[in-house]
Amino acid sequence: MQVLIVNESKHAVPRKFIARWMQDLERELKKRRVLKASHAQKELTLVFLDKGPAKKINYEFRGKDYATDVLSFDSMEPTSFGELVMCPEVLKKQAREHGLSFQHELGYMLLHGVLHLLGYDHETNEKDAKEMLDLQDAVFERLLKNLSA
Repeated sequence: MQVLIVNESKHAVPRKFIARWMQDLERELKKRRVLKASHAQKELTLVFLDKGPAKKINYEFRGKDYATDVLSFDSMEPTSFGELVMCPEVLKKQAREHGLSFQHELGYMLLHGVLHLLGYDHETNEKDAKEMLDLQDAVFERLLKNLSA
C-alpha cells in the first residue's frame, strides 16, 4: 500500500514510524486474510489536521461538534484505498490517557481507520463492535511485538 502523508497541522508527523507501521500492518492483515492483494496496490492518504479544522470536518460529516482522533473516508478513485483524517492534538491527549506513546496511539488509530475502510464498524451493533475491536486488539499486539523485535 502506498501511503501519502499530508500534514496540515502544526505538529511533526513521525513519517518513518508510519512507513514501518503501515508495512507491518499490511503484512499482518494479508496474513489474516482481511486485506486483499488488490487493496495493497492502492494509495492510502493520511491527512493530519489541527483541532479546529478536524472539528469542522467531524461536524460536517458526522454531526459531532468536536475534534476526533480519526475519520475514515472511502474513495471513488480506483487507485485509492481511501483517506484517514487524523488530529495529532487529540491523539496526544489519548496517548496520555491510555498510557501509550504518541506513536503507539497513532499506530492504534491507523489500524482502526484502516479497518473502517475495509468495512468493519463498531457503531452499528454489539456483535460487529466485538468483531472489529477483537481483531484490532489482536493485530495491535502483534504489531507492537514486531516493533520491539
